[in-house]
Amino acid sequence: MRYYLIVGEASGDLHAAHLMRELAKADREAEFRFFGGDKMAAEGGTLVRHYREMAYMGFVPVLLHLPAIFRNMAQCKEDIRQWAPDAVILVDYPGFNLDIAKFVHKNGLAKVFYYISPKIWAWKEYRIKNIKRDVDHLLSILPFEVSFFEQKHHYPIHYVGNPTADEVMAFLDGYHETPEAFAQRHNLSGRPIVALLAGSRRQEIKDNLPAMLQVVDRFPKYQFVLACAPSIERSYYEGIEGIGKVSLVEGETFAVLAQATAALVTSGTATLETALFGVPQVVCYETPLPRLIGFLRQHVLNVKYISLVNLIADREVVTELVADTFKVSNIVDELTAILPGGRGREEMLKGYEEVRRAIGKPGAPANAAQVIVDVMRKTIV
Repeated sequence: MRYYLIVGEASGDLHAAHLMRELAKADREAEFRFFGGDKMAAEGGTLVRHYREMAYMGFVPVLLHLPAIFRNMAQCKEDIRQWAPDAVILVDYPGFNLDIAKFVHKNGLAKVFYYISPKIWAWKEYRIKNIKRDVDHLLSILPFEVSFFEQKHHYPIHYVGNPTADEVMAFLDGYHETPEAFAQRHNLSGRPIVALLAGSRRQEIKDNLPAMLQVVDRFPKYQFVLACAPSIERSYYEGIEGIGKVSLVEGETFAVLAQATAALVTSGTATLETALFGVPQVVCYETPLPRLIGFLRQHVLNVKYISLVNLIADREVVTELVADTFKVSNIVDELTAILPGGRGREEMLKGYEEVRRAIGKPGAPANAAQVIVDVMRKTIV
């Protein structure tokens, strides 16, 4: 069967690549074509457009790049029409992918699967109407989404487990580097490491990394190591004031976390990755108009938390410094609390165990692939 996949950023490229690998095992005649990245390309098939040409974040960047976004969307729609896939698999990236789902469904071009569902439980809940109308099967990777979609909105979904948990487990099974070897390989000192994960997009990095860098001098017993995002060139980081205080490691986020004592993390999948590595963290997320966003967060947004760790646990396991609480002084205080001997370290590690239990069954890519192949075989028969 023919599978057309669409992702819009580095994490989607990783998850989709693993899904493609499992689809190829479950369907020996699988063919792939995709808007994606290097990891997907390594699994085979045809890369139509790279996600680096599509990842725009924030109102102004999106506005400035609207012509490119519309061109990408038009190209994607026409490419799907011409290639005539059996299944279209959308991975996160809702602004783009929900429009594609509408197009595919309206024209009856293929079955539509959504892997890693849009986070409408946090924002834009009205999109449930589009999902019900245009998505044939939604494959969820977050356990709390089951009650949101099935009980609140009466839309049955498939919970397949969490691919991030699988990826971390697979990495740890094969990673045996000593701290000394890691330090030597990256020209680091022997001091314990505090990892910096400042986001995967330029705007996130621009907003969050400067404050993280201001914290460094307050912790002379530690070395700070920035895990560079795969989609961001090193020269971009090197242009940020104060970057000389930290060491940069490219393409090895998991290795950095495996060696870290604690971490400062911008919200997103990275918060869950950090928890699964057992690294205490402070979630740091700068926003424009912090007081207004702080008010909206308390009174308008649909969720109490922004980190996946807290959302899965349904309580505050990790401290979130967001909007009006995002201050250098707060980062210093909270980091101090989770370093060895700190008041909050052991309690946070216990909370991580709750998260692992809630995630449940392993093998998310294989589970998702089996759902897709089973549905498609029944459809074709």
